[in-house]
Amino acid sequence: MMRVKTWRCIDTGTGSAQWNMAVDEALLENFGEGDLPILRLYGWENALTAGRFTKLQRSIDLETLNAQGLTCVRRMTGGGVLVHGGDLSYALIMPRAFMAGSGVKESYRYLCRFLVRLYAGLGLHADFARSLQLEGKRSEVCLADNEAYDLMIEGSKMGGNAQRHTRKMLFQHGTIPMTLDAAHFTPIFLSDSGLERAATLERLGKSIEYRSLAVLVQEAFRESFGVELVSDTLQAEEKVRAERLLACKYSQKRWNDDAQHD
Repeated sequence: MMRVKTWRCIDTGTGSAQWNMAVDEALLENFGEGDLPILRLYGWENALTAGRFTKLQRSIDLETLNAQGLTCVRRMTGGGVLVHGGDLSYALIMPRAFMAGSGVKESYRYLCRFLVRLYAGLGLHADFARSLQLEGKRSEVCLADNEAYDLMIEGSKMGGNAQRHTRKMLFQHGTIPMTLDAAHFTPIFLSDSGLERAATLERLGKSIEYRSLAVLVQEAFRESFGVELVSDTLQAEEKVRAERLLACKYSQKRWNDDAQHD
């Protein structure tokens, strides 16, 4: 399905949740027809993100969140609340034509194949919940739910993935959890967080740091889709747009608490 065999690869390193989400949206907004599709890699300072339609008051103790000096930033994608700090994340930006004829679930299965290959290279067998015939479970907390195309390893959910579709573009981002400080994050949640039973590379006996993992992610992506990755940085207009989104949207309580922005 990959109609373009050369992709931009942008590794922006570790940043705040506000900055990371601003860059994701800036890359999507600046993406135009004829542009090279993008694989972005990035890391996190400790924080939470919430899906576009999540009601934070149902799942998060905001007083405890603030007392711990943490932030919860709302994503432009759907899904539940997800913790960050020990994960490497990726974002994919491409024309919707790449997935022509495929539904949302099929596109998840196709695009997540590089994650399956990544984990296989680490000696781990990942499969989709649907393939394992696992019963679905709904929750506003990402690691406590279970949907058809969530990746599972040894019976536990491995990170999360979410999409955003525009008229002409497709965006997907997700997490590859290296470590998870469940004791630090669990008190923030009002209900089952799923953190104690979630899979991470460390819990699966695979200790690896960000830079080494980023190399393996790129290798798995190239091999899965038969593409070339060209190392790049944010272009001037992308950075300017990200800074604008950071100031006017992702650092604003109106957006992060109530999903409202100008």
